[in-house]
Amino acid sequence: MVAALARPGRELAKQLLLIEAGAVILLAAGMAVAVNAEWGFSSLIGGSIFVAANAVFSVCAFLFVGARAAKYVAISFYTGEALKILITVALFSVAYMYMQVELVPLKLTYLLVLGINIFAPALFINNKK
Repeated sequence: MVAALARPGRELAKQLLLIEAGAVILLAAGMAVAVNAEWGFSSLIGGSIFVAANAVFSVCAFLFVGARAAKYVAISFYTGEALKILITVALFSVAYMYMQVELVPLKLTYLLVLGINIFAPALFINNKK
């Protein structure tokens, strides 16, 4: 019963991650064709940073379910958010220090996927009463 309560949230998280990953791939391919391969690669790296960090958060957020595990739910949620921030900082640091990336497509794609993460759940709202 408890696992059934978390199933819709998990499905929503999976759909959101797939939408984000698809947008990153399409945008990276579009930039590679429209501008050059370096912009496409940088775009792919920028979007992948967000998707990877968001995937870790999603796993942590749905690690525990149920009223009996409310304390663990809160702890895993905040742990997931902290890990998301740390992973984002670490991956941006690696990208800046060890990769030759263009900053405009890297940041642009990151911000685009962030916008998708903010506004896409509104598309999933079910108004059936």
